[in-house]
Amino acid sequence: MKLQGLKHLFVGLICLGALQDCSEQSPFFHVVEDPVRLSDWNLFTLDSAGLTPSVNSLVFAPNNPLFSDYAHKLRTMWVPNGTKIDLVDTQLIYPTGTILSKTFYYPTDSQGNFVQVDDRNLASLDLKKNKLVETRLLVKRDIGWEALPYVWNENQTEAFLRIAGSSKAVVLSEEERHTDFTYFVPNQNQCSACHVTDHPDGRMHPLGAVSNQLSAKIGNSNQESQLEILVSKGWLDSIPATGPSYSWKDADSSVDRRAIAYLNMHCGHCHNKNGAADTSALLLDGSHALKINMGVCKTPVAAGGGAGDKKYSIVPGSPEESILMYRMLSDQPDEMMPELGRSLVHKEGIEIIRDWISKMPGSCP
Repeated sequence: MKLQGLKHLFVGLICLGALQDCSEQSPFFHVVEDPVRLSDWNLFTLDSAGLTPSVNSLVFAPNNPLFSDYAHKLRTMWVPNGTKIDLVDTQLIYPTGTILSKTFYYPTDSQGNFVQVDDRNLASLDLKKNKLVETRLLVKRDIGWEALPYVWNENQTEAFLRIAGSSKAVVLSEEERHTDFTYFVPNQNQCSACHVTDHPDGRMHPLGAVSNQLSAKIGNSNQESQLEILVSKGWLDSIPATGPSYSWKDADSSVDRRAIAYLNMHCGHCHNKNGAADTSALLLDGSHALKINMGVCKTPVAAGGGAGDKKYSIVPGSPEESILMYRMLSDQPDEMMPELGRSLVHKEGIEIIRDWISKMPGSCP
């Protein structure tokens, strides 16, 4: 381990001494230790131009982005040279040494206030126009996946490991309103709860870098799909037959497809047959055989006070009487769903689910 540390220090000195663009260097995989500084992974270049991912990484975006208090995200993937991603059915099994990163940031206006804009350039972040909050890593080691949350300092010069999580005050400024809230950085165990499983082949929960989430293209339509890029980089032998993948952000899709895609991404990592919420018997990962498994006219099993005064998870035609809608509208820690990853109510997601339930035929006893 000392030799690896010296090697990484040597590479860092070369970059600093020669003013070399360290983004051209490969990310550095730490076999055991968890560096205190994010820069020790060599995933990015941080300079006057902004935050730029290593050219040896793949910047990717899932078909269905997860809502996180309106934060924007820059995601990268790196697979060590000489290794490949395996396929089990359509599941991507990443080799030891793989590093996935997700940097959370907010675009800012000229006064430094947070604003909502269209997606920015995924290749680099101009730090004069964007405020970095945190960078989460998923690192594939011999013992399996490990989650590491790094929090950026106020000067945006470095992010530091915060195993116990952290919090930051955020003000979102929009034309019609200002929203003050506390942004919570999850602790290491909370990160693992959504992303890491104990499966012997190292499978992850279906969030982000799984095959059916990487079938779309980034940028103009002439570019390769993200799966095709994995093949062209030599990280993947062939493109899996993922089948159709729908996005909740696709306004041209039916409300049924958008709603189910939304629930799959935001709820399915817990609400599945082997997930943390398996005792609820509510399946929101697409594995339901009957509508009642998805919550239609289903009485709660373990919702407790989170059910409010509602009787069923979903009441066709009545979103206001549905527990699902009640919990999505709540911002109380003992009621809200998802219970991690947000402090705010996602108004766009609410509109999709409300429209979906309102148009649902049938009634409950």
